[in-house]
Amino acid sequence: MRSLRNDVSERNPTRCDTIGGRMAAGRLNLEDRQAIASGLAQGRSYAQIARQIGRPTSTVSREVSRNGHRDYDAAEAHQANRRDGRKRVSATPASGTGDVRDAFISELASTLAATGMPRMAARVFARLATSATDTMTAAALVRDLGVSPASVSKSIAYLERMELVERHVEPGSRKERYRVGDDVWTRAIRADSSGHASVADVAQQGVAFFGEDSPVGIRLAHMSRFFGNLTEQLRGSGLAAPTVDDAMTVAAALGHTQHRMTAAQLVSALGWTRHRLDAAIRQLREQPVLADPFTVHENDAGYRLQARPDRLSPEQRAGLQKQVAPTDDR
Repeated sequence: MRSLRNDVSERNPTRCDTIGGRMAAGRLNLEDRQAIASGLAQGRSYAQIARQIGRPTSTVSREVSRNGHRDYDAAEAHQANRRDGRKRVSATPASGTGDVRDAFISELASTLAATGMPRMAARVFARLATSATDTMTAAALVRDLGVSPASVSKSIAYLERMELVERHVEPGSRKERYRVGDDVWTRAIRADSSGHASVADVAQQGVAFFGEDSPVGIRLAHMSRFFGNLTEQLRGSGLAAPTVDDAMTVAAALGHTQHRMTAAQLVSALGWTRHRLDAAIRQLREQPVLADPFTVHENDAGYRLQARPDRLSPEQRAGLQKQVAPTDDR
C-alpha cells in the first residue's frame, strides 16, 4: 500500500517532498490539512505531523493556530484559506493596506482563540474590534468573514453572554447593529468576578458533600479558597466597579479641554445622563487616585482638573511659578 506522502506527491507533482532533507514547497492543500487533522486526532506533535507531510514545524503550528487548535477541521480550514486567497487577489495592488489589515485581524483572532475563546467568536470579535464604522450588522459580518448567518448569530450570542459585545438599534430603524463597547473590559472583569464567585460557592458545596477530610473535599476546599480570593482581589481592587471607567473618562475630558466645565456641559459633551455623571464624580471623590496625578476640583462654577498638591514640593511649585506667566483660573 502506498504511503500517504507518496499519494499526496503524485497528486501534486509540482510539490517537492522531503527528499534529501528538502522541505516541500507551495501552499498546504486539502490532503495536507487532512493529514494534520488526522495527526492531531491521534495526539501527534506538530513536529511529527510536519515530518509526515514534509513541511516545517512552524507551518503546521501556524495552520492549527489560525484554524481552531483542538477543533481543527481540515475541510473548513481549506475553505477559509481559499477565501483568504481570493481576498488577497482582489485587493488593490497599489496599496497593501487591505492585506495588512486582514493579516492583523487574523492574528488577533488566532491569539484570542488560543486563550480559549471559540474560534468563530474570536473572528467575529476581532472584526468588530477593528471596524472603522464602530458598529456592524450581522449581514456585514457574514459578508466580510465569508461564513454562514448561523455562525455569526451563534458567535454574537456567545460574545453577548461574555459581555464583550453589545447590541445597538438606531432610532427609527429595526436593524440591529453590534459593537465592542468602550467599557468592555471593565464589564468583562465584573463578569469574571461573578463567575469566580459562583465557582467558589459550588466548590464549597462539594466540600460539604464529599466531606472536608476526604481527598476530594480537601481538593475542592483549595479550589474554593482560590476562586474566593480571586473574587475578593478583583472586587477589592475597584476594577470591577461599573463607575470606575466613567470616572477616568471625566478626568480625561477635563484634561482634554483644560477649562472649567459645568455639569450640564459635561453631560452634553459626553452624551451621558446627569445620573451617570454624578456617579462618576462620586467615584472620583471616593477614589481620587483614579485621576492621579491630578484631582478634580469642583465648586459652584463647575469642575476643573488641577495637579495634586502632594505631588510637588513647595520649592518645586515656586520654581514652576517663575517659569510661567500668571494665568486666570479658567
